[in-house]
Amino acid sequence: MTLPLVRVLLLALAGIAGARASFAAEKSGATPYAQIPGPIRLWDGDTPGAKGQTPKDIPTLTAYPAAAAKRTGATMLVLPGGGYGNLAEHEGTGYAEFFAAHGITAYVLKYRLGSNGYRHPIMLHDAARALRLVRAFARRDGLDPSRIGIIGSSAGGHLASTLLTHFDAGKSGASDPVERESSRPDLGVLCYPVISFGEFAHAGSRRNLLGDNPPAELVRSLSNETQVTADTPPTFLWHTVADKGVPVENSMLFAAALRRAGVPFSLHIYETGAHGLGLGRPDRPAPPWGDQLLYWFKERKFIP
Repeated sequence: MTLPLVRVLLLALAGIAGARASFAAEKSGATPYAQIPGPIRLWDGDTPGAKGQTPKDIPTLTAYPAAAAKRTGATMLVLPGGGYGNLAEHEGTGYAEFFAAHGITAYVLKYRLGSNGYRHPIMLHDAARALRLVRAFARRDGLDPSRIGIIGSSAGGHLASTLLTHFDAGKSGASDPVERESSRPDLGVLCYPVISFGEFAHAGSRRNLLGDNPPAELVRSLSNETQVTADTPPTFLWHTVADKGVPVENSMLFAAALRRAGVPFSLHIYETGAHGLGLGRPDRPAPPWGDQLLYWFKERKFIP
């Protein structure tokens, strides 16, 4: 038997196995998406609103599963920052590896960007679809679909706070089982987030998300401190007073809105530290927010 023929047979067997897995998943009501290595497309087919078919047009998830012996059953969706113009790896992969090491399965979202010609609501659609997928994956993988958190930094924090305040319950009659899932996170983590597009706005994030002259009502609806309700999920926030990129008032405004709405939150304001620290590195240390986040997770019964 020649090597090419072996490959053909292996591919055929893999296709049969994949089809059986998809059929079984559809019968059980679970997502038909198979467990595959590498980036996972958010939509199994054409991406809604895509301007092309290049990588910049195709939003994806990358999985960082927790080791079986450490799994807590919780999952985090990670939204990197970058001003809606790029995606910071240390706020994506860096966080995901941290969560996986602590028994929390993580997925990093590569969402579409303003620097590539996309505007709201495309980014929100990507984040909502990703949250639905992650919840469906939790059901598929024996994790807890009621312990799905979201974390975002800087502009990723704005996108996370947008989903925390603009979620929906899913479409119960949708033919796609993923679309039946709720897009509401069970909790949120906002790291030096962009929140407001008013006095304390980050101009670059606002421009990349909304363009040069957005309508006033759209600006208000995406100044997420104005959108908090009693249904907004519990939220952990941290920021530094010294942040020159995104003023600390952004986190304070969101925390105040949570307080008024009676939503549980944990706010951590540190005196020193530049914008974009993430978890820090030896030559650029960050405050101990990671340890305090794990403590809050335990307080919230998100992890044991």
